[in-house]
This record gives sequence, structure tokens and C-alpha cells, in this order.
Amino acid sequence: MLTIALAKGRLAKRTLERLSAIGFDCAEMLDDKSRKLIFEYPEQGVRFFMAKSDDVPTYVEYGAADIGVAGKDRIEEDSCELYEVYDFGFGACRVAIAGPADADIRKNGLRVATKYPSIAADYFESRGVTIELIKLSGSIELAPIVGLSDVIVDIVETGTTLAENGLVVLDEIFPSSARLIVNKVSMKLEHENISKLIKQLKLNQ
Repeated sequence: MLTIALAKGRLAKRTLERLSAIGFDCAEMLDDKSRKLIFEYPEQGVRFFMAKSDDVPTYVEYGAADIGVAGKDRIEEDSCELYEVYDFGFGACRVAIAGPADADIRKNGLRVATKYPSIAADYFESRGVTIELIKLSGSIELAPIVGLSDVIVDIVETGTTLAENGLVVLDEIFPSSARLIVNKVSMKLEHENISKLIKQLKLNQ
């Protein structure tokens, strides 16, 4: 069976809706009352499991899952060895640098708060700016407000939260959305089944 790792929460719901549209039985997984983590469908030749969104690329890279669905932001941050084969288009946002409007992102010694330290480090290193990284896990926009950092690197959807807290987008690093990712070995061993799935998804966009 093909094993597919799904990120818990909104990404899983949107993914399951797309999979339902191409013939997969996803009713049990769409049940909000269910606490199951693994769902097997031998007749369809597929098994799903639910994981924390940050962990999905790791499950795919190490072969615990043949396929997974994860945000582009997570894929880039983890730099996992896998194939990114399809853009679902939902979960759209931007990975961006934000802070007070007068913040100078070209200044050496900049303090940057983020839950994406690798992305932040790569961005500033490519521009020759030395920074001090501060890793946080939530409410990143709070950091410049209370003086913990000069700027932040975070995902931005509408920008409303930033605006409400007196912050602006200073630069966009890259756009992000939900992507279908595939283990490299699985792509060789299950190429026909995986290619069929990708084709069905594209036909039912």
C-alpha cells in the first residue's frame, strides 16, 4: 500500500477534500470526532496517517511515508531530501521579513526572531548581512514590539495581524502553499501509482 502522511488541521481537511474528489473514501478521516492517527484502505491500496505539520517532510524523507502534504515553508526550512511534485495551491501565504517600517534590514548585527532559522540565515547570508538569530515557536510578531528583536521572519497571509501590531512587510522571501512531496526511493518503486495520483489531482484542480 502507498502510505500518505497528512498534516493535522486545516491542511489535512483541504487535502482530504481534494482526495475525495478523485475517488478516495475519506469520510472517516474528515470526522472531527475521530482521534485515530492511522487509516487503512486495503481495497484502495492506500494508508494514511496524521502527523504534526512540521514533521511530515521528515516522515517522507526517511521513508515512513511514501507521500506527504506539507507547506513549502516547512519543506524549505528542513531542506529534506525528497521530491516536490505538485502544488495544491491552498494554504497560500508568504514567508517574509517584517518589522517596524523604519527597520533597516541591511544593517549588520540585526536581531531576527523566527521559527524559520535556516530560511532566515540563508536570506541574510546571501545578502552579506550578519545577524543574531532568536528562535521562537509562536506569536513571532511580539518580538519586535517588546524589543526582543529588530525584525522577524514569519509566514504572512493577509498581513492583518502585522498591521494591528504596527508592523509591515519589509521584504518577501518566497511564496508558500501546500505541496505534494514524495520519498525518493518510493518514486522509483511506486512510480506508476504515484504518477497516476498526480495526474488525477491535476485533472481535478
